Amino acid sequence: MALDADFRRLWAAYGISELGTAVSMGALPLIATVALHAPVLQVSLLSALAGLAAAVLAVPLGPWVEFRRKRPVMIGADLMRFAALGSVPVAAALGVLTYAQLCLVAVAQAVGGIVFSAASGAHLKNLLEPGRRADALSRFEATMWTTYTAGPALGGLLIGWVGATASMAVDAVTFLLSALGVRRIRRPEPPPPVRHATPRWRALTAGWRYILTHRDLRVLWLNSLVFGGCVMAGAPLLAVRMLRELGFAPWEYGVALGVPCVGGLAGALLVRPFRRRFGERPALLTFGTMRALFLGSLAVAPAGPAGLAIITAGQLGVLVGAGAFNPTFAAYRMEATADDHMSRVLASWSISSRVAQPVMIAVGGAVAALTSTRAALAFLAVLVLTSIPLLPWRADRGQAPPGLGSAISRMPAARSA
Repeated sequence: MALDADFRRLWAAYGISELGTAVSMGALPLIATVALHAPVLQVSLLSALAGLAAAVLAVPLGPWVEFRRKRPVMIGADLMRFAALGSVPVAAALGVLTYAQLCLVAVAQAVGGIVFSAASGAHLKNLLEPGRRADALSRFEATMWTTYTAGPALGGLLIGWVGATASMAVDAVTFLLSALGVRRIRRPEPPPPVRHATPRWRALTAGWRYILTHRDLRVLWLNSLVFGGCVMAGAPLLAVRMLRELGFAPWEYGVALGVPCVGGLAGALLVRPFRRRFGERPALLTFGTMRALFLGSLAVAPAGPAGLAIITAGQLGVLVGAGAFNPTFAAYRMEATADDHMSRVLASWSISSRVAQPVMIAVGGAVAALTSTRAALAFLAVLVLTSIPLLPWRADRGQAPPGLGSAISRMPAARSA
């Protein structure tokens, strides 16, 4: 795919912000533990409660983003995250850092992520022609997995050298650089969609109503909630299983998490020739099925080198499938969503995930408490298989959902940028 200058600027902005996020991965809980000596309960609740609070705050932001030019919204979301994350090292240096501030930073970071995602998806749809979007999203996916392969190791070195708050400063600066990169995009944005008079509740729920009345989006939405919830619920259980029950060393646990990230990169690179040879729908179905097949390895792995190999291979299989599925799914969702609902659909999708994942983590923990960690991992491995039928196995009718007041046929050909 020939890359124009504006796409390269957007790609660079995305890459540098993802690198910062990867470098500071886990920094907030680490700061709460080491710098503030917060109790275990507070540390564990930091991310979960912040995510839920952010989801609630983001509900009215989907419509707000939809009817505004997207580039200024993206820049504003980056600057908000720059200010929030940058406040942590500053407060730590002044000796005034508190747990409440960390909670507010986590909420601001999550809200900024939801808003940026909602605006950037609609912006990318306008920036590229339909035939180029899937390849562009594959490049984004490959970039993400590259940063997540190298970033945590770099972050660990940085934390060991100058402390956890330094990684937060790096992350903050990358959001500032991302904002500058988006600001350099030259192509003019078309006008945003025209807002129609509608009751407030209909405006707030338009994204979910669009998803639920579109057959393929509905099943893919359910698929993403089941798969994402099971994977997120398995993460803390895997830590307990490997470190406490099977006796693996922390470095072996790190290998089981870090090495499979290469699989995400491989999947993102593999899907482009696969999609060109077999088509978008076969890629969606093949890799959507593949990523759900390997979670059971976490439950059956024994102690010792064989167990480490099984867990690593299983995680690798999940991430190869996910790395190939994610950009294909994102392009499919982009094409299936009308321009004047793009931001609201993306915001509703993100909010749903941020609510479902903590719920699934709690369910996984409850099953483990009632049975065992191994049984809970096996339960999640079976549950994630139900995501396979929740793929668009039937051919897409190519119809926008009716009755939502989008008035596409009456609107000028202006995409939400």
